[in-house]
Amino acid sequence: MASVWRQTKAALQAASSFEAFDTLIKSQLLEQDCTFFTRKEILRLHGRYHEMAPNVVPMDYTKDPDVKLPMQLIINMPELKENPFRERIVESFSEDGEGSLSFNDFVDMFSVLSEMAPRELKAIYAFKIYDFNTDNFICKSDLEKTLNKLTREELTAEEITLVCEKVIEEADMDGDGKLGFADFENMISKAPDFLSTFHIRI
Repeated sequence: MASVWRQTKAALQAASSFEAFDTLIKSQLLEQDCTFFTRKEILRLHGRYHEMAPNVVPMDYTKDPDVKLPMQLIINMPELKENPFRERIVESFSEDGEGSLSFNDFVDMFSVLSEMAPRELKAIYAFKIYDFNTDNFICKSDLEKTLNKLTREELTAEEITLVCEKVIEEADMDGDGKLGFADFENMISKAPDFLSTFHIRI
């Protein structure tokens, strides 16, 4: 979604010049065509983004459209600070993978985590979040870290190992000992509460 929005924005900027409009340039407002948000919701998100660092984020976005906020500010938002995966969520939407978010990244994150985003899109980002070592597979080590975060380390090492082995046994369709995206997507398709849990309200 981030790349789609950036391509759209580049095309719009190449076609014509936009003047500042309210707190966002018009090309920013057109992001609503690439997200699941209305114009009003995007303006509200910009307000939230600005509030976190008013001395860094200009109200007129044309003055510094490339500004990024550090992960530490983002993960302390009320919507994220109690989420055990908050760092991984922010890293997964960060263009550089380090956790700093531009406003575009910020909108993408809330868009994917909104109730309106489809299961297929949520699955892509859930896979990225749980793929801790970023090797495009969810291996036993990734599952162990995921379970420790989900249970807040309340399970013993033996219990974690047993659960991970069971998950791989049931979900690994090609028998390579790890979960590719197809394995993961098939697994969460059987989880009726996936859509209701993988979302954040703004």
